[in-house]
Amino acid sequence: MTDPAPHSPADQVRLARLHEVWSNPPGLTGTLTGVFHSSVGMRYVYTGLAFMLVGGLLSMFIRLQLAWPGNEVLDPDRYNQFVTMHGTTMMFLFAVPIMEGFAIYLLPKMLGTRDLPFPRMGAFGYWCYLFGGLFLYSSFLFGEVPDSGWFMYTPLTSSTYSPGMGPDFWLIGVTFAEIAAVTAAVELIVSILVTRAPGMGIHRMPLYAWYILITAFMIAFGFPPLILASILLEIERAFGFAFFEVARGGDPLLWQHLFWLFGHPEVYIIFLPAAGVVTTLVATVAQRPIVGYHWIVLAIIAMGFLSFGLWVHHMFTVGIPLLSLSFFSAASMAVAIPTGIQIFAWLATLWSGRPRMSVPMLYLAGFFFIFVLGGLTGVMVALVPFDWQVHDTHFIVAHMHYVLIGGMMFPMFAGLYYWLPLVSGRMPSETLGRAGFWLLFLGFNLVFLPMHLTGMAGLPRRVYTYVPELGVSWLNLLSTAAGFALAVGVVAVLVDLALCFRHGRRAPANPWNAGSLEWALALPPQPYNFASIPRVGSGYPLWDRPATAAEAASPRGLLADASHGQRELIGSGILSARPEQVVRVATNSWAPILAALSIAVILAFFIAKVYVGAVLGLLPLLAVLTWWLWTTGDRHAPARIEAEPGLWLPVQAAAPNAPGWWATVVSLLIDGSLFASLVFAYFYLWLNAPAWPAPPAEVGPLGVPVLAALLLVAAAVAGGR
Repeated sequence: MTDPAPHSPADQVRLARLHEVWSNPPGLTGTLTGVFHSSVGMRYVYTGLAFMLVGGLLSMFIRLQLAWPGNEVLDPDRYNQFVTMHGTTMMFLFAVPIMEGFAIYLLPKMLGTRDLPFPRMGAFGYWCYLFGGLFLYSSFLFGEVPDSGWFMYTPLTSSTYSPGMGPDFWLIGVTFAEIAAVTAAVELIVSILVTRAPGMGIHRMPLYAWYILITAFMIAFGFPPLILASILLEIERAFGFAFFEVARGGDPLLWQHLFWLFGHPEVYIIFLPAAGVVTTLVATVAQRPIVGYHWIVLAIIAMGFLSFGLWVHHMFTVGIPLLSLSFFSAASMAVAIPTGIQIFAWLATLWSGRPRMSVPMLYLAGFFFIFVLGGLTGVMVALVPFDWQVHDTHFIVAHMHYVLIGGMMFPMFAGLYYWLPLVSGRMPSETLGRAGFWLLFLGFNLVFLPMHLTGMAGLPRRVYTYVPELGVSWLNLLSTAAGFALAVGVVAVLVDLALCFRHGRRAPANPWNAGSLEWALALPPQPYNFASIPRVGSGYPLWDRPATAAEAASPRGLLADASHGQRELIGSGILSARPEQVVRVATNSWAPILAALSIAVILAFFIAKVYVGAVLGLLPLLAVLTWWLWTTGDRHAPARIEAEPGLWLPVQAAAPNAPGWWATVVSLLIDGSLFASLVFAYFYLWLNAPAWPAPPAEVGPLGVPVLAALLLVAAAVAGGR
């Protein structure tokens, strides 16, 4: 471990006390009860990579089936199941969670604080994510695998056309896993707003924090429509209500509107954190501040805003009036403007610096090439006449993978290599890293570039075979062969990352000569991150004031005294980041995992139609939540605390800008988005479904309490509480 400063015996006593207060318990107990942000963030990353491998394995079977006309690797039903689970895994269980894992791990370190303000909520979100993913994959054990696509379009997913439990596993499992995204959004917004290091004003905030802040707000407004749609469809399937069946007063297009109200912002929810990684790495490899800081901030905000006006981009062929299509087509092309601002800022930064072609820079170069190509095809499908020609063909599959994999996976691997010395204290292998990159880069392009041609030749997506007369057999064979090269590249990268923890050479302090605060830490970091909360005077504190690292490692400054045994953060002003309060946060607890398990039991009873068990399952959930609330906070905290000699600050209970207040505001915004989606659904059916309102359904004697239980769990999901 590298440590930037020696310490006196008195300092060692203080450091030992900090270590004791902030450490997780040893062994399995620490794994299950630890709530520290580094532990939770790494759990997200490890679990996301595991789901990536599972989703990738499913894709290899899909490619084998399509390698040649008439193949019988998968029968039609199994093919539909694998396509559904591959897309669901990559979108819901890999892309968003792993980017959130990056943010949960990195943001406190970048912001100069010790933890996120609601550690138990972060741990609870992780366990919901894990259990939701396992819940979804348990469908294989029961032979009820979802097979209606990762978008679950109605009426195909209604009880009439899908009478089994496959759609129920999808609806409940995905919604359960979304608790993680919602809770993380609340936590990250509050952390960025009120726990930044003193002096880190909003104009000096790392751009990565800006990307995560806008992404978290997009999650807060974008996930509730899908949560509502899932609840409505599950209620329709379980109790006979009519929301999406035309014959009984519904409209299947309502599902598409609600799904894509989530689905198109989801594209940018995936891309923006990855772009934040790119922005951070570009400044470091160029060894100069990013060009156009304020323009990039405006571009991020514009992308977040515009992303909510593009959902009909995915519905150009459903019969919407041409005037509406023109509006959404123009909006789809307008989003290229803020994207271009960011790309030109990155290129200008690299042009004005002296970048070295390290492994992270290789992945950045691959990202630029692939994402720009994906953006060009995005402009093509934004044109309604062209979209009519290629909709539901492999051209769309290629475009989506160029944007999502090129725009997310390559920055992700760049970030993994860049921050690996921070996590492990060791440097990865240059040889393995470069070999893995070229396998990934060449394999990816050889898999998906031919799909543009097969799509324009008429090869439909989501179809398990095709006729030889299309003349695309050799292109499909090339894509399949290249898929194995891509898979070998992924395995090579993961093996390199794993070997680094044991066999990599020791990393020097700040090995990339970066300017952001996470590199002021010991490698790997101590459980408390900073012995003293640093003070910041610029956007790149380690470049402008190198002594910051030594001061942060010395237990003589802000919040260095942990003799009271409490975990403490500094709460700062939203704009100026002046110290305003001391925030005492929760410690390790069994409550998060037990609360997630209680919800899993309720949902398992519900999907098994044992409704009595689902209602009774509320009792242990309420008991755990009561225990959680009772053991949170410090009831004996004084009204004011000496944060450092001569600086007295109120605790959050006595401060006007407390994290709990902001968490309530954000939670109400999420609830408001859910309610607005419900109002939209009502008026959509009122205006478009001739038979609406449908006759009342017969819910049976247990219908009301079961619906109440389902809505209570849904409210917890949407509100992040």
